[in-house]
Amino acid sequence: MNAEQMWNKFIAASGLKNVEYESWIFGDDPDRLAELTLNGIKTATCSALDAYDEYEEELPKEGEYSVVMNSKKEAVCVIRTNKVYIEQFNNISKEHAYKEGEGDRSLEYWRKVHKRFFTKECDEFGKEFSEDMKLVCEEFEVVYKESL
Repeated sequence: MNAEQMWNKFIAASGLKNVEYESWIFGDDPDRLAELTLNGIKTATCSALDAYDEYEEELPKEGEYSVVMNSKKEAVCVIRTNKVYIEQFNNISKEHAYKEGEGDRSLEYWRKVHKRFFTKECDEFGKEFSEDMKLVCEEFEVVYKESL
């Protein structure tokens, strides 16, 4: 199922009107992260603030809806963003790391994998990773998924 098909099913089930959505794929290991989201383990994510400028994208906002896609661009679930805040990489909390749901959910694991991810991403647009770089942090909940 593609994003539009899932969105239309969500709209029909929810009764919402005049609501827009975006669809996107998690940047690193999209299938695993989409599965963690689908199963309610991953309830947060983050991205480099500089990437929004580089790709001329608007910052996410509370109350927005998104269709999370897998690596095959198949719709996995619909999420609603509940909280958005900006934090430096080196100030990310244990709670945020836990909500991201990856690995053993520790801050140490989060720092290791995200340092690698953001170093690679920064390289792509000519910036250098820094522990004081600003991140856009989001917390979300799954509001629709297909019944099995």
